[in-house]
Amino acid sequence: MKNCVFCEIVRNEKSSYCVYEDRLVKAFLDINTWTKGHTLIISKTHYKDIFDIPENELKRIIVITKRLSIAYKKIFENCDMNIIQSNGKNAQQDVFHFHIHLVPRYKSDGQKIKLIVNEYLKKEISLTFEKIKLNINKSKNFLSIDS
Repeated sequence: MKNCVFCEIVRNEKSSYCVYEDRLVKAFLDINTWTKGHTLIISKTHYKDIFDIPENELKRIIVITKRLSIAYKKIFENCDMNIIQSNGKNAQQDVFHFHIHLVPRYKSDGQKIKLIVNEYLKKEISLTFEKIKLNINKSKNFLSIDS
């Protein structure tokens, strides 16, 4: 896509601190870093979000995310990991090119991820469950996964 910063990075029109690249995936340090080692893992093809990306490319990105997580755990001693992926404006997606944030976490990094429990929805959980169950069961192949 012409005006996508991640596509520009894939085309090497913008520089990046690339830590991994293959035919489908590119991973690079986020210049708007949250912690030491904060990495973005993207598809080299432009897909807007998780609803758009083909499963084979999504699987490859997840595998690379895991492998980088394992490597970072060794490189950055005493780190844990957040893996964050957002889809759409309401989910705070800011670059509309599918990507995963791999965020090494450290005891004193000062970062907080805080979601607030919605007491009203907590009371409605059984209704939510029934709605999901009913809709998923309508499609026999909805959750079948090809190996």
